[in-house]
Amino acid sequence: MDNQYSGDRQMFKGSWKCSKCGAEITELPFEPDGERPLYCRDCHRAMRQDRPRRF
Repeated sequence: MDNQYSGDRQMFKGSWKCSKCGAEITELPFEPDGERPLYCRDCHRAMRQDRPRRF
């Protein structure tokens, strides 16, 4: 699955854990600040789908 940002967006490599399921995260499209939670792709996608859409 291609990410629409994969060509131009800087990716940060590291070793983090998903705040929801504990899955290993090795690459992020931003540099984490250590204060906010991090989510793996599956948890992030599920949380986005659960939010009501804004129009």
